[in-house]
This record gives sequence, structure tokens and C-alpha cells, in this order.
Amino acid sequence: MTTIIADDELFTYAERARGKVVVLTGGGNGIGKEIALTFSKHGAKVVIGDLDVAGAEGVVALITKDGGEAASIKCNVVNWDDQVALFDFAFGRYGAVDIVIPNAGITEVSRGVCSGSLTIVDGKPVAPKLKTLEVNLTGVFYSVHLGMHYIMRDRAPDSWKAIVMIGSMASWNGLPLAPQYTASKHAVLGLMRALDPIIAKNNIRIAVIHPWFADTSILGLPTRLLLAGLPMTPIPRIAGAVFRAATDPDVATSGCPWVLPDDGPVILMEKEVLRTGVYELLDARIRRTTSFISAVQGWVRLFRDLGRIFRPILLFGVLGILLAIKRSKFSPF
Repeated sequence: MTTIIADDELFTYAERARGKVVVLTGGGNGIGKEIALTFSKHGAKVVIGDLDVAGAEGVVALITKDGGEAASIKCNVVNWDDQVALFDFAFGRYGAVDIVIPNAGITEVSRGVCSGSLTIVDGKPVAPKLKTLEVNLTGVFYSVHLGMHYIMRDRAPDSWKAIVMIGSMASWNGLPLAPQYTASKHAVLGLMRALDPIIAKNNIRIAVIHPWFADTSILGLPTRLLLAGLPMTPIPRIAGAVFRAATDPDVATSGCPWVLPDDGPVILMEKEVLRTGVYELLDARIRRTTSFISAVQGWVRLFRDLGRIFRPILLFGVLGILLAIKRSKFSPF
């Protein structure tokens, strides 16, 4: 099943964002800037990590001018220490991290990867440059890995948290001549599906937003020429989808893709959609495996608990037998 969500419905649960602390990478321009402004508009505190220091500071200035709370710090998402500094900065400033949005990303910047051509130096092939994978995937993993720690740190009881990642229509379809970008966006969808069953138990939402092309600086001239005449996805709608994915209280919508395939409304794809066709067969096999593992774990827990219950009885029984032997004429003691 799929659900179409109109623009005004993207802010149905806006009040839930009030007072929340948002850590956002790549918030200095484009989609990230709109995300920052959207959350701030609804009372969230926004911390931006971006290499574009001037852009990030400009967004912070806009937010504070309107009475909101925001701060920024220089951050290269592929640098682990920079990301640690970002989360430390956010937690130190506001005392919590509630919503993590690894938004920073780039398009295919290294042409020729997996094309069959190699660069040869001194008779040896040179390793390809995988900057797109590093930013779009390694950087996201860093943010999510750190985010899950800081989200749980000094957490108030029953408080909700969220991680919202940025995918693409390339999460579903391959883009010719963009293998790194396509692979990274497929991987982000897989990351969400892998984490959802684990973090849902801790009341942490997770989602991936999959927009069609939007008019941002990430689009190079060749891509713009290719897309000439085609509708673009409105940036405010993308930011609204991120906002709704984070604030929606329905646990059934966590772990779902939120898709913007054109200039139309947001489409929420329920998890069942990811279990059709070949996915259905694989899902059935995975369920059988996990059911078997759960059954084994259940038996282990049962015998462990029975051991705890009957251990005193067994102990007293053994002591009784030893005492009886000691008192008998056959006692070796």
C-alpha cells in the first residue's frame, strides 16, 4: 500500500518538534538550508555541520533573526573527528540530540569509475577516487553511528527520537554513468531497513526521503541539460517530507521510504511494499530463519530461568545427600 500526503499534512504533528534538538549535516544551502528553516519555524533547535561555513552561518543568522535557536560548526562529514566535534558541540550547547539528519551529499564527481578504463602509473593501476561514496555513504554511516549514541545519552524517559536520511530516486533505479551515486543511495535505503527492527524497540524513528531531482547546486550543467523541460521536485516539499518523517507518531510509518517521484505530493510507501515480488520470497525465508533463532533463544532463556528457580532446591538436595552419607556407616568422612 501507499499513502499520498498533501503538503498541509506534512506539518500535522508540528507541535512535536518544539524544543527538539536537530543535528543536520549540509545545512548551509539547498535542501539542507530548507530543512533547517523548516524545523526552526516549528520551534526546534538546529545545529548545522557544514564545510560551507559562510552558508551555515547565514542560515543560523536567518533563524536567530526570526527568534529561533541555531548554531553551526565547520564539519567535513568524511572526517570522523569533525563529526565527533559536531555532536559534542550540539550536546554541549543544548544538552540533548533528538533528531539526526545526515543530509550532506554530492553527485558523481569522479568519472570513469567501473568504466573499464584505468589510470596507469609506473605500470600499475591507480586506485579510483571514490569521493561520492565517501560523502554519501561513509559520511552518513558516521552521522548515524554517532547519532545513535548521542540520542541515547542522558535520554529522558519516553522521549521520542528520529533519524532521517536522504536517499534519491537512484535508491530504486540505476543512473547510467553514476555508479557511486546510485550505489550510495541504494545503500542508504538498505541501512534504514537493517536498523529499523533494532532501534524501533528504543522508540527511535528512522526513515529515508527519496526525492526526484531538485533545483540545487548539486546539479551540474550536463544534468541540467538532460533534465531540461522536466518538472523538478520543490525543495520546500522535500524539507516537509523530512519534517513529517521525523515527527509522525505512528510507529507503523517508521522504517518506511517517503518518495517524491516528480513535482507531485509525497508518497509514503508502507513496509509491505518492500515485501512483494522477489522481496516476498526473501522475506519469508528470513522470517523462518529469525523464527528458528527466536525459538532457540526462547528455550535457552527457559532453561536458564528454570536453573535459577531450581538451583537452591538442587543445592539443598545435594547438601542433604552429603549429610545423609556422612551420618551413615558408609561415610568416608
